[in-house]
Amino acid sequence: MSDDEEDEPAIELGDGADVEGVPIAQVSARLMWGIEKSDVRRREGDTVIRTPDGPRELGEILDEIDAVYFDRRQAFESAVRNVIGHGPVPTE
Repeated sequence: MSDDEEDEPAIELGDGADVEGVPIAQVSARLMWGIEKSDVRRREGDTVIRTPDGPRELGEILDEIDAVYFDRRQAFESAVRNVIGHGPVPTE
């Protein structure tokens, strides 16, 4: 970093309300693909993710998914979104 660069973030963060949970993309980025649903549950089942209906544990969402294996990240994210829906995430 040069002397004239500042130590501030490149993107200014807002002062709005916090959002509980993490995006599903953040969870899927931590996993290796293909992976069995049981392995996802073991590694990330307690993780709280953001949904349009508020925060939910990933383990609860996995209970509603019939697939037992996810060959790609996109397959996993699609299956999760089919359960949680699409839309804006509420803030506090």
